[in-house]
Amino acid sequence: MVFACTAGLSYMVYPGAVHSRFEHSLGVYWLAGEAINKIKAQQGLELGIDNFDVQTVKLAGLLHDVGHGPFSHLFEREFLPRVGFKWSHEEMSLKMIDYIVDEHNIEIGSDCLMKVKEMIVASENASLKTSQEKLFLYDIVANGRNGIDVDKFDYIVRDSRACGLGCNFQFERLLETMRVMDDEICYRAKEYLTIQKLFSSRADLHRTVYMHAKVKAVELMFVDALVKANGYLRISDYIEEPAKYWKLDDSIFKTIETSPNEELKESRDLITRIRRRDLYQFCNEFTVPKEKLEHYKNITPQDIICSQKTGGATLKEEDVVVSNVKIDLTRGRNNPLERYFKKNDLVSHLLPAYYQDMIVRVYSKKPELVEAVSEAFENFQLRTYGMKTQVHGTPEKKRRRSLSTHLSFT
Repeated sequence: MVFACTAGLSYMVYPGAVHSRFEHSLGVYWLAGEAINKIKAQQGLELGIDNFDVQTVKLAGLLHDVGHGPFSHLFEREFLPRVGFKWSHEEMSLKMIDYIVDEHNIEIGSDCLMKVKEMIVASENASLKTSQEKLFLYDIVANGRNGIDVDKFDYIVRDSRACGLGCNFQFERLLETMRVMDDEICYRAKEYLTIQKLFSSRADLHRTVYMHAKVKAVELMFVDALVKANGYLRISDYIEEPAKYWKLDDSIFKTIETSPNEELKESRDLITRIRRRDLYQFCNEFTVPKEKLEHYKNITPQDIICSQKTGGATLKEEDVVVSNVKIDLTRGRNNPLERYFKKNDLVSHLLPAYYQDMIVRVYSKKPELVEAVSEAFENFQLRTYGMKTQVHGTPEKKRRRSLSTHLSFT
């Protein structure tokens, strides 16, 4: 199966983040079992929970990520769109499950198989639910109603520990107090802070680990390497057939790195740069003003180079990389706890005013162009927003490196 690292290429910056999606899947399997069994112990007779329900929930936890490609979400969100594909790992999980059952002659009832697959895609496509009974079961693994599910319980704690970060979210409190009301999993009002920690810990992981400026630089370079290698290796063809897809995993990195083929030279050179930490240079970032989020359009390298001033180094589109990073506290710009606590004024004052950030980061592929790219980025901000909202000044070290490189060429 495709057991990629859950944190993508984060291990290049956080060496402890080498755990696989297989470990995560085992964790979600266990947590899903704990959740359904605790509900069964408290309300089993009332809700009619049977062994079939327990089995399907646990299987959904075990198999929910079996459709993931190499290096976690990078394959799905960064690489495939660049080569013209719109694709979902959840949908691939459904195909992989069918393939596994058929290929290995696994005896499983069609009703059980269908229910497991519905639970896996419940958060993305609620219309696939064939039954309107026991809808709370769909909330356990992939909760499409409010985002509180055991998938997050596992990866938030697992990734935080692997990266050496503190994590004060205690999923055990939620497991102990969850109850089903009106066919939905609910929590005691006094657990609002635990739920808030769930979402804030997730957002912190995105800011600190998944979207770390150096992690993104590595990812941007590896995506470029994959795109350049795709014509020769036909990587995108693997998503068409589960019988081929299961063979595609993180080893694609080493395949490119060690191949002697001339067709992979550009990709191989990029991976060599990654190994030597000769990364795309982070120039700067800014947070899009909250009032501009409603009609925000992703910023492109073309936007940056069109903002350069005359007289300096001439920038080309291929010199610049722009990363548009969206960080949700949970599901979009809405308050994740509103449905539970909207009548509680005390709680509402404790919650943040905004629930989504859009951060724009700009990188230079060449160190000698850092200052020119940084200046063009500043000009773009002034032209677009009437102000510079960037977080950093261009580091003096990078300016000196840019200047010395420029002088060595003249």
